[in-house]
Amino acid sequence: MNTITIEKAAITEVSQLQQIAKKTFYETFADNNDEENLQTYIEEGFAIEKLTRELQDDNAEFYFAKIDEEVIGYLKLNFGSSQTELKDDKAVEIQRIYVLKEFHGKKVGQFLYDKAIEIARNKNADFVWLGVWEENPRAIRFYEKNGFVEFDKHIFKLGDEEQTDIMMKLKLKA
Repeated sequence: MNTITIEKAAITEVSQLQQIAKKTFYETFADNNDEENLQTYIEEGFAIEKLTRELQDDNAEFYFAKIDEEVIGYLKLNFGSSQTELKDDKAVEIQRIYVLKEFHGKKVGQFLYDKAIEIARNKNADFVWLGVWEENPRAIRFYEKNGFVEFDKHIFKLGDEEQTDIMMKLKLKA
């Protein structure tokens, strides 16, 4: 396999971001969710206008995982007031790490995760946190393996369905 590179996504790459976001979200959740709810979420959550606003947000950053310029996964980080829940200035939220199914098990998620931790450390964050769907055991194991612990739960709306996310955090400082 060729080298995986991690690059910050630029505003000019919004259509590539939309493409990878829609595809990976669908691949990840299609088997366990109502098709209509899934499509509603994808159309609203990954609309070009919304992604453009997020790319322009100084408190959010997107990174692409690429092989030979092909985007195979991505990472979204939130800082300060752009965090979805805690809004803690000493924290960084990993909102999304998604990788195309064909690249699962090839360390792409780990590369994106490592980039997230590097950025959090550079921002002098005390901890990193995230929410992961309780019915996504693969992701939960991944974060536990990387030292995350559960600290709360919250509700995530997918279309008209309420789902429970496990909130997990990793302390970076004692």
